[in-house]
Amino acid sequence: VQLQASGGGLVQAGDSLRLSCAASGRTFSSYVMGWFRQAPGKEREFVAAISRIGSITKYADSVKGRFTISRDNTKNTVYLQMNSLEPEDTAVYYCAADPSTPTVRIGVKFYDYWGQGTLVTVSS
Repeated sequence: VQLQASGGGLVQAGDSLRLSCAASGRTFSSYVMGWFRQAPGKEREFVAAISRIGSITKYADSVKGRFTISRDNTKNTVYLQMNSLEPEDTAVYYCAADPSTPTVRIGVKFYDYWGQGTLVTVSS
């Protein structure tokens, strides 16, 4: 599967952004999908993940209550709605697919397919 992330940009603290990740192929609904981010000089970290049919979601504590992950399997797309953005959210955001299990996992190592990343910059 190929993943294409989009929607990043430069915003001010308190603003909102919605990231999208479009997947190729006809097996999108068989993947658990996740969003990760990597800030300069830091390791890639988990942000949010969603089960194959969207019934289960998981979030990092740092974004819980501000970010919402969703998916539309008819459009082969997963979204990340980001509200109340903070300067600490500045990072390159990556979408990723885990094809191996229906369990929603949060470790970077479990995701086999990655998009190219989209930069989110939040100014104070």
